[in-house]
Amino acid sequence: MNDNDRNWLVSLPKEKLVDLLFLQIRNIWRVDGLYFLGIEEKFGTEAATTIDRNCWSILAKLEARALKELLELKDNSLESFMVALRATSWALYQETKEWKVESDKAVFKVVSCRTQKARIRKGLGEFPCKQVRWSYLKEFAKEFNPEIEVKCVVCPPDEHEEDRWCEWEFVLKSIGSKKE
Repeated sequence: MNDNDRNWLVSLPKEKLVDLLFLQIRNIWRVDGLYFLGIEEKFGTEAATTIDRNCWSILAKLEARALKELLELKDNSLESFMVALRATSWALYQETKEWKVESDKAVFKVVSCRTQKARIRKGLGEFPCKQVRWSYLKEFAKEFNPEIEVKCVVCPPDEHEEDRWCEWEFVLKSIGSKKE
């Protein structure tokens, strides 16, 4: 980014800057959806899913590293992990989500998924995103702290309630092994 762009962004009112941030996040996800649909149309859902999973796995590592530095997260705790996870483009894109950090685990739940709702609106049905999201979250966690294990509670193609598209649990291996 050049100085003119940086100065212009810094001069924007805070509310406009936040609106711009969310517009760009939506644009990233629009591109993701468009390229996925193009690959799916030409090569099928399996090929599109494989490519998507590989892209998100790589992005997860880059994003975890960058967010840890940007947000100055010095420890590898579940609390710090959730701060970083909540700042990802994936988490910020979700319309409605819930999260909590307990002494032994952290939970992230997507209540309303924009991607799935858009597919359903277009008559494409639910996308079985579990392998893509699981791969992303495992790589994100591993890059943030190799001691974090990721557990999928539910994610399509799993059957789910209307108010829970997906739910993920994160546990530190050292904490999980002490409980057993």
